[in-house]
Amino acid sequence: MVVKVGTSSLTDDAGHIEPDRVAAVASGALALAGAGAGSGAKLVIVSSGAGAAGRERLGLRLPLTLPEKQAAAAVGQVLLMQVWREAFAPVAVAQVLLSAGDVQERERYVNAKNALEAALALGAVPVINENDSVATAEIKLGDNDTLSAWVSYLVGADALVILTDVDGLYDSDPHLSQAARRIGVVSDIESVSHLAGSAGSDRGTGGMATKLRAARIATAAGIETIVVGGGGDGLAALARGEDRGTRFLATRHVPARKAWIGNQPRRGVVTIDAGAAAALGSGKSLLPKGIVRVDGAFTFGDAVEIRFEDRLVAVGLTNYGSAALGRIAGLHTSRIAAVLGAKDYDEAVHRDNLALVDAAEDRAGAGDSIGAT
Repeated sequence: MVVKVGTSSLTDDAGHIEPDRVAAVASGALALAGAGAGSGAKLVIVSSGAGAAGRERLGLRLPLTLPEKQAAAAVGQVLLMQVWREAFAPVAVAQVLLSAGDVQERERYVNAKNALEAALALGAVPVINENDSVATAEIKLGDNDTLSAWVSYLVGADALVILTDVDGLYDSDPHLSQAARRIGVVSDIESVSHLAGSAGSDRGTGGMATKLRAARIATAAGIETIVVGGGGDGLAALARGEDRGTRFLATRHVPARKAWIGNQPRRGVVTIDAGAAAALGSGKSLLPKGIVRVDGAFTFGDAVEIRFEDRLVAVGLTNYGSAALGRIAGLHTSRIAAVLGAKDYDEAVHRDNLALVDAAEDRAGAGDSIGAT
């Protein structure tokens, strides 16, 4: 079980980490993990709060320059881990700092996965944060809600719980309307996407929109997601079986690798013909002969959108860079070597590196939710 904890659940209004709040979250998370799987599920924490804690400790005021943000994160991470260590004692905690590349580059993804699985096997609770002390806007995931969905992939989680300062998703803004009603269960995220507002607290970076994005990523891989408020008490209430928060149902299971491929940043677009689209739908690889156009600049192993006319058919990891693929587009595989001087692959994208997108998800526009091949 992955539990993501927002800044507002750990700090006071000044951004100071409150040990009692952290201890309550740790206790509630352990209770929830124990209730979630008879003998007890393994627990992973994705924790915000380092930046706010660092700003408070250094006496910094918003807005901050990028180097100031990085310094605040570095100082705050030390403070944050000290409190988590005390909150989980005598259970060991393992600090893990991840960057976007750790979840978007396959080799680093596998390395991070192995490290987390080893920590869990040894009985430690990984406490994960984005590596903000070295990250820039161009290489950041941007928010820990999204990070928590990726971490759920990494550890093969059964459930993702996002702890925030609002008790779930409401049909209108509960801060503005007493008539607002909490939505208990969501089976179709796109049907409620218009309800996502802005950030609930100026101490954090994630509003309900980022939580819906995280839920979309996680549920696409069969990971049920719950957004709940109330800090440690809210987690404990869930453990007792109380009706709290909003539960986003995972309506199908997609292998983690396929879900990982489908959620990679896309570097280009490969347009295919009707025959290739039908072949992909039947589980076959994409061959150069079925390609009619190549757009964008990408290299071997990059994720690309694969489109037929105006429809997104799949996302795949390409075996050829954009320049080479453009030269062999429409050609039979027997001609690849003659055109390029060598033939490394018959397939432009192998079926094992493809994640299909169904029509409903394409209409949603984001392409975040990917179907199995």
